[in-house]
Amino acid sequence: MQDVPTLVAQAREGRPRAVARLISLVEGASPQLREVMAALAPLTGGAYVVGLTGSPGVGKSTSTSALVTAYRKQGKRVGVLAVDPSSPFSGGALLGDRVRMSEHASDPGVYIRSMATRGHLGGLAWAAPQAIRVLDAAGCDVILVETVGVGQSEVEIASQADTSVVLLAPGMGDGIQAAKAGILEIGDVYVVNKADRDGADATARELNHMLGLGESRGPGDWRPPIVKTVAVRGEGLDEVVEALEKHRAWMEERGVLEERRLSRASREVETIAVTALRERIGDLHGDRHLGALAERIVAGELDPYRAADELVAGLTEG
Repeated sequence: MQDVPTLVAQAREGRPRAVARLISLVEGASPQLREVMAALAPLTGGAYVVGLTGSPGVGKSTSTSALVTAYRKQGKRVGVLAVDPSSPFSGGALLGDRVRMSEHASDPGVYIRSMATRGHLGGLAWAAPQAIRVLDAAGCDVILVETVGVGQSEVEIASQADTSVVLLAPGMGDGIQAAKAGILEIGDVYVVNKADRDGADATARELNHMLGLGESRGPGDWRPPIVKTVAVRGEGLDEVVEALEKHRAWMEERGVLEERRLSRASREVETIAVTALRERIGDLHGDRHLGALAERIVAGELDPYRAADELVAGLTEG
């Protein structure tokens, strides 16, 4: 058993081992998870959470690393959650973004963690909300969440971040068409990376056109900017940071930031509650009871809704 109060105190001091242990408790769904979350709750709310998403190959990791550099120049503490695909054998992260961001490894003002999706759809690890809370409580001013890079299913990042950044790149085939629908509906800031390649201007124009075809915006509504970057050389990243700060100021001025955080907390509570109910179903009834209900459905003696009512009634009685 871990000494949670000591770990939290050490995390507040910026000790990376303490932060790592707290996130490990979260990822492993430790029996001490409730104690960890209770200890962190009064310490959270100060971090600005930025999500970075986009199709594979657009340069998300390079852009994330460059943003870390830009924020560190401002003296801000930065946390990075790089969500990688899971190994089908070990369940661990495959790509290891900490290797790709090695230039920040010795910086005490930066904490980088790779997290495995462990089969969770939507581009994020299931434990990401709690891991974000750990980094927030540990004193990070900015938390960058880089998603797996699987396409339109990554829209979940919009529900976890204060500001969502969608990255695209020229020469990725019909990039805008491939990325439209969900991805183009969640962005607060759009970045055309690898802008030194042919077709960058055309990609930005097409993106601007498609954004213009979306729902109409009234006076004062946020118009997502399009920023061109060459992340590998750090070009355009100051403009990205400026766009992020403008969006944050806009949200704070209109109460949007508070609304997003309230919505995020509501979804998190709902997810935890649904998970607990599923566990109770298994604990109280087991496979035998569910199997008996299934047999009655197949035999035509019971419909699925009445079966579900019986299950819920059993939970209430329990």
